[in-house]
Amino acid sequence: MRFTFPPYIFLIGSTGKTPGLPKAHVSWVARMANTNLVAGLDIGSRSIELALLEGDRLVDWAKMPTTFDPLAQCRRLLQDVRADKLVATGYGRKLALEHLPDREMTAITEIQAYALGARHLAPETRTVLDIGGQDTKVISLTPHGKVARFEMNDRCAAGTGKFLEFMALALHLPLEEFGSFALAADKRIQISSMCTVFAESEATSLMARGESPANIAMGLHLAIVQRTLAMLRRVGEEPPLLFAGGVAHNVCVRALLEEGLGQDIIVPANPDLVGALGAALYGQKHHKRPR
Repeated sequence: MRFTFPPYIFLIGSTGKTPGLPKAHVSWVARMANTNLVAGLDIGSRSIELALLEGDRLVDWAKMPTTFDPLAQCRRLLQDVRADKLVATGYGRKLALEHLPDREMTAITEIQAYALGARHLAPETRTVLDIGGQDTKVISLTPHGKVARFEMNDRCAAGTGKFLEFMALALHLPLEEFGSFALAADKRIQISSMCTVFAESEATSLMARGESPANIAMGLHLAIVQRTLAMLRRVGEEPPLLFAGGVAHNVCVRALLEEGLGQDIIVPANPDLVGALGAALYGQKHHKRPR
């Protein structure tokens, strides 16, 4: 199930709908000296997302690549933001706490952030799957939204967005088209290696034997999804499942997950914003406003 709300980006249960804004752009809303704004910052390995809440409404958001200087990117995102509370999450949260001392900032784990963001977008969510640039997280939630169990693969890029990016490059395909290209396959082949180096070698050998690029692309997607399904089973997946992170944009991964699980999955319109949203929600809940 595609959990969509274009042309608006808004929070379930909010009092209104706020239009979605261009990436890497912070609008006039954020520049106002508004003491009701709370910011969530998700500093990932591949991208940094910013979410701004006023009450329970998402009033602004932005996204930038992490690059090799995540602090500079954070400063760019935050330079015009007039929020009185900032909550950081993601790989770079400790870096932000240490090097952005001019902000009233706290930090929470990615597990906390994704659990909060997912349940706010879809209150019935029982399992959260996040496949990002360099890690995969599976989070099992109680009926009340608390984290029950989780598993995280962050030791290797196998089965993550970086793997897909590398394989798309090897097949000379734009990353944005990789999923739809794989869906054109006329048969399913097995890719035995999840190591990016060995998988590229295997893909090259298959092409040399005359296998079609679409079938190879499908095999690579199947390898990722099979690895992900094994993680979901270990954690104890319960429906509904919300799929977050940049890889949730990939139509082939979504289709194969639904096939493997035998159920629809929930995909937010902006799946890579879930962590930043959850961080902002945490800040909103724990922020004490001046009287």
